[in-house]
Amino acid sequence: MPTPPVRVTLRCFAAIREALGVESLLVEVPGGTTIEGLRQKLGAERPALLRIPVAYAVNRDYARAESVLRDGDEVAFIPPISGGSGARDLYRFDLVHGPIDPRALEVECRTDADGAVVTFLGTTRDHNDGAAVVHLEYEAYPEMAQRILCALFEEAIKRYPITRARVVHRLGVVPIGEASVAIVVASPHRGPAFDACRFLIDRLKTEVPIWKRERLRAADGERWIGDLPRPGV
Repeated sequence: MPTPPVRVTLRCFAAIREALGVESLLVEVPGGTTIEGLRQKLGAERPALLRIPVAYAVNRDYARAESVLRDGDEVAFIPPISGGSGARDLYRFDLVHGPIDPRALEVECRTDADGAVVTFLGTTRDHNDGAAVVHLEYEAYPEMAQRILCALFEEAIKRYPITRARVVHRLGVVPIGEASVAIVVASPHRGPAFDACRFLIDRLKTEVPIWKRERLRAADGERWIGDLPRPGV
């Protein structure tokens, strides 16, 4: 008896969206199809897709290429990545459009029991890899990004005695000199605050589906930059 077909929704981001020309796509495939099989099927019609290095996600968790798709799955091919609210929250991750205010985040994080507040800002510089940069542009897979950051916060809290933490990442255009990401960590002591801040930015850069495109001087055009995600590294 033949296996019934399954229908999945493909979410398309950054270079994948440009290759396929859509933000999402409902695809029907034979039962037993793997996520890599889906990529090959789509790549037969859009060869540009097969030239993009990707990781895989199913239902907002990273997955292996050989993962078999099930009816109703939400799928994403993750190209190379760059990386709730309330002042009393232990931790919070926000994606925002517009400038980031690190001072407000510091006020949210600090308590009278803290002897250290560490702030990291990642800012747009005017050059990269020998080219003049006009500005950066960021986009994200918001639901998956939120899920992964929450897990990273939980891991950071287990590793380091910190009081509160905030991560804010900007989307859209980020001009030269402005912050694309801010991380603020408060702790009774400076060592854990520094360690937790470094842990969060390093893991954000290797795991969280946020994409960065450089807009270069007119003669050089634009380019997506980054590496494939490395969960757990």
